[in-house]
Amino acid sequence: MSTDQATLPVIDLSGYIDPQSPGDKERVIAEVRDVCGQYGFFQAKGHGIPLNLQRGLLNSIDTLFNLPEEEKLKLSFLDNISRRGYEKSGMSLREGDALPDSKESLKAYYIGQEDPTTDHTGLCGPNIWPPLPNEQFRGPVWEYYEATYNLGQIIWEIILQGLGHPVSVMEAFAKHPMVPMKMIRYPPQSTTLPGQFGVGAHSDFGGVTVLLQQPGKHGLEVNHNDKWLPVQALEDIYVINCGDMLMRWSGGQYKSAKHRVINKADGECRLSCATFFHGDLFATNPLNPSDPNQDTVGQLLVKRFRNQFSYLPQTIAAVGAPA
Repeated sequence: MSTDQATLPVIDLSGYIDPQSPGDKERVIAEVRDVCGQYGFFQAKGHGIPLNLQRGLLNSIDTLFNLPEEEKLKLSFLDNISRRGYEKSGMSLREGDALPDSKESLKAYYIGQEDPTTDHTGLCGPNIWPPLPNEQFRGPVWEYYEATYNLGQIIWEIILQGLGHPVSVMEAFAKHPMVPMKMIRYPPQSTTLPGQFGVGAHSDFGGVTVLLQQPGKHGLEVNHNDKWLPVQALEDIYVINCGDMLMRWSGGQYKSAKHRVINKADGECRLSCATFFHGDLFATNPLNPSDPNQDTVGQLLVKRFRNQFSYLPQTIAAVGAPA
């Protein structure tokens, strides 16, 4: 497939977050509805996340990945039942990929306050924090996480209204939602094998993704009409997209588009951070309670990632996914 030089639409969310004139909110809702139906992706400005939080988060990611490898391996996500922690380069391999992704990532930070104990599913629990001073990592990372959690809620509000549903529908599926955050550093493309991507072509499994790209370090491409659409990494601009679950819940009105990453930063590493706002583990389609497909958020999660994340048998059983 060829690469398209068209640009992904940019939507100013400030009209919804801080409306100044009658009709501002309705305009944003309509714009998001139209672009999600056409692309499944859009770029966002006026999102309300301060630039200093974005920069602080990127500095913290860089600090983390510059730790010695032996220190990072002590934080391995495979040693944590909730699959939080460090993912060594090459661990991820989705079905259909010829080679593992070339990324290394700190995997999955969950909603609001940390859960003090691990729940019966194993998917909710306390976070793992690296041995760094609070001001170098935990402080700025957690403040950023809370900001993108809030933005994820706002995006869901907009999406629901665009589908003709009231914001109150969120009460049916987002009382204690799964909201993991993943921080990634991609190695220089020159260090990867032929045919190996930073992240291979895939669609996101769940609800709404809020993505921060390191400014000037391009690499994201979105599939649109069988062409790859490059998405520039611009300062203070977020990339928002819909996942497979949201596409299903919307009856196909909103798209879940495939995307990939090819690090185009010349001879340099590339940072990004994605916050995924899904829903409660045992929530089913809140937009159509009579939907014959009664898969829960947790079941969809385990079905998609059971091999990639090596979920334990007790986790698979707890969410009711097939063994």
